[in-house]
Amino acid sequence: MELKYSVLMSVYEKEKPKYFQLALESMINQTAKPDEIVIVQDGPLPKELFDTVWGYAESYPELIRIIVSKKNIGLGLALNLGLLYCRNELVARMDTDDISLADRCEKQLAIFHEYSDIDIVGGDISEFFGEENSIIAYRRVPVDDNKIKALMKKKCPLNHVSVMFKKEAVLKAGGYQNLFLNEDYYLWIRMAENGSIMANTGTVLVNVRIGSEMYKRRGGKRYFNSEYFLQKYMYDKKLISLNEYIFNISIRFVVQIILPSRIRGWIFKKFAREKIE
Repeated sequence: MELKYSVLMSVYEKEKPKYFQLALESMINQTAKPDEIVIVQDGPLPKELFDTVWGYAESYPELIRIIVSKKNIGLGLALNLGLLYCRNELVARMDTDDISLADRCEKQLAIFHEYSDIDIVGGDISEFFGEENSIIAYRRVPVDDNKIKALMKKKCPLNHVSVMFKKEAVLKAGGYQNLFLNEDYYLWIRMAENGSIMANTGTVLVNVRIGSEMYKRRGGKRYFNSEYFLQKYMYDKKLISLNEYIFNISIRFVVQIILPSRIRGWIFKKFAREKIE
């Protein structure tokens, strides 16, 4: 039996129309076609972006649905709003400035078809700067459930832009919630608490666009507070030990608060990514 799936995206005022177009078309043109694409308009949009988003809705009236939030509510709450409108149990996440490989969803659907107990399937990502073929690094993640949950104690074990999940499992865990740059990690932790089974394909599913501001965003007090919240949450829930909690917080404090962004970027690329030689 062919599995149907929805695509869930959120767009806000700072997105670039051209990037949005490339991202959306990469999902429209999947080898396993989506049954619907739900796009949350998170607050007012500039005219060019507005025209691009709604132009696609007019061109694909049976495929694309736009849910409007009159004010900007943030990625987590916007995704949770859109998820409620997805009509299929399987939902593929997609960002509005990245590009999915053509067979991404076909690979994920094959895993859901073979293993009915799995609740979420992600994959590796490549990172590019400028043109899509200018790949500078990969972020690899573990394939099986045990290794994913072991890595979860240290850092995010699923690439958010790459995941396809069961709607029921996400809602059962409390859905998406706003947490600065960590909406996804927080959700995966709560899903793991609920006993969700997780997997990654072991292959690149999405080419992710990175910019010069990437490493600055991964530092500063606001980001550290977000990371601190997650570590405290895992410790309080007895998902990590006191020693793991102290180690994780200490590393994050040094990297995100003390180090300048230039050195932070070097550490990030050296230890969190597989570089292209």
